[in-house]
Order: sequence, then C-alpha cells, then structure tokens
Amino acid sequence: MPRTLITGGAGFLGSHLCDRLIEEGHEVICLDNLITGRMDNVAHLIGHERFRFIKQDVTEYLYIEGPLGYVLHFASPASPVDYQRLPIQTLKVGSLGTHKALGLAKAKGAHFLLASTSEVYGDPISHPQREEYWGNVNPVGPRGVYDEAKRFAEAMTMAYYRYHGLDTRIARIFNTYGPRMRPNDGRVVSNFINQALRGEPLTVYGDGSQTRSFCYVSDLVEGLYRLLMSNEVNPVNIGNPKEFTVLELAHMVLKVVGGSSTGSTGFTAGIEFRPLPLDDPRVRQPDIGLARATLGWEPKVQIAEGLALTIEYFRKQMAGFS
Repeated sequence: MPRTLITGGAGFLGSHLCDRLIEEGHEVICLDNLITGRMDNVAHLIGHERFRFIKQDVTEYLYIEGPLGYVLHFASPASPVDYQRLPIQTLKVGSLGTHKALGLAKAKGAHFLLASTSEVYGDPISHPQREEYWGNVNPVGPRGVYDEAKRFAEAMTMAYYRYHGLDTRIARIFNTYGPRMRPNDGRVVSNFINQALRGEPLTVYGDGSQTRSFCYVSDLVEGLYRLLMSNEVNPVNIGNPKEFTVLELAHMVLKVVGGSSTGSTGFTAGIEFRPLPLDDPRVRQPDIGLARATLGWEPKVQIAEGLALTIEYFRKQMAGFS
C-alpha cells in the first residue's frame, strides 16, 4: 500500500488529490496549516482508515514517522488575492517549504511531485506556452512573490534531481476550476459565479480581451496522477488548451446561471468594467503536446459542463449545504 504525503492537502487541488489517491489505494497524510485550505474540503475523509490530517506549516521542521512512497508539494497561496495578502508566507512556502518537502522525500526515498504553475511564464511573449519557454516575469511586481516562489521551487526540485538523484516531477498547472474553490479566493471563475448567483454585476478587469484557459478539476487531477506515475522529469504543462477571453467567460457564466435559475423573479446581473491590475497576463494558453505524448492525457470536460457542476456546488454552499 503506497503511503503518500500531500502538503496543502486541504486546499482546492490538494483535497481532490487526497480523494484520488485514496481511491487508488494509497494511505494519505494530508498536511496543511489552513491559511487558505479548509477542513470542509477533507471533512468527508476524517475517520477513513487510510487518511490522516496534520495541521502544520510546511516551512517548519517536517517529520513524518514511517515510510513514504510519495511526497506531493501543493502547499502555497495560489490566487492573487491570497499571495498579495500573504507575500512573505508565499515566498517562504516556495523556498523553505519546497526545501523541507524535498528533504523529506530524499530521507524517505520517496517520489516527489511539485505543483508549479503557468505563472512561471509571467505575461508571456510566446503563445501558446510551451515548456521550453523561459517566461516574461516581473520579479519586483505585485505578482512576483508567487511567480518567483514557483520558479525557485522548480529550480530547487531540478537541483535535487540532478545532485541527489531524487525522482522528481514538475507540473505546471494552468487555470483550474470546480467544486471546493473558495468563494472569496479572487479567481475569475469563482468571482463570476458568486457575483452572478447574488445577482450582482460581474467584475471584468480591463476590457475583458485578456485570455485564459480553464481546466475542470477532475481533468487536472487525472493529468497530475498520470504525471506522478510517469517517468517524465522535466516540467509538464497540465491545463486545457481551449482559450477564452475573460469577457466570453463572463457571458458563459451569466447564461448558465440565468438558464439554470428556477423560481427566480428575474435575472438582471450585468458586467462592470474596472482597470486592469498591474502585470496581469494578457494571454494564457498551454501547449499540451508533451502531456499528450508522454502521459496520453488531455482534458475531456467541456466548459459548459464544468461550469454547471461548479455553479451547482456554489448554489449548495450558499444554501448552507456541504
């Protein structure tokens, strides 16, 4: 039975990975300081014979008793609202936290997977983004705390691979959405859905022509699992190559929320435009050729289906159901 540690395991992505690895027969140790993670995300696993929760900051002394087969490092604030509110903690978890997680994997002889991000490409000049692209990042801008933390984490991971011979994987994760997103996390999908459900105008920054590529969480977890079980040591883009403008996404959310409302007296939410934040990427789209070739993976959930599932989750949250 594989024994696996997931740092940040009570977060949006980490909690879905806990579920998947338990389904695959792993014993899962979920470590989270709950700064942005939530116990609600793993409450259904409490009491499971192959699940254990540890409340701890990964930047502190890290000790896990017994063997470990895998260490998955997902701890980090991951939305602009969070990492701009917690800049020092974000830099620490990307540097000290990654170092401690890698050190633990080395001590246990475990496989290691780093959750990196498409943010390493910054505001990209090359489009779509291939793994060979080095990025266009402003290291001293407001987004730099997250971008550079992840770039450092990648460099540290590759150093452990080359110098210590540690078996490592790096996933560059693009925009992901689905159940267990926090309603106030500042991500565009959760923002739009919650504003629409409250009947408020959807906040679009700039003119909405900036693009993103949205991957439903079940597709992403499948890609991560295949990467974990693969032999690919170089960074791999995991995301949906279908590109939308932010304004197109806003209209999709309005359509799905309005179309799925029952018993409503009317749906009047519109769109409100605000200035574009500093260093906000103009485009973002993964080239997933490497993931297709080495993992046999590509996303399957269409945006309309994924939005409907995510909207239903947020409806239940607003109604007080878990």
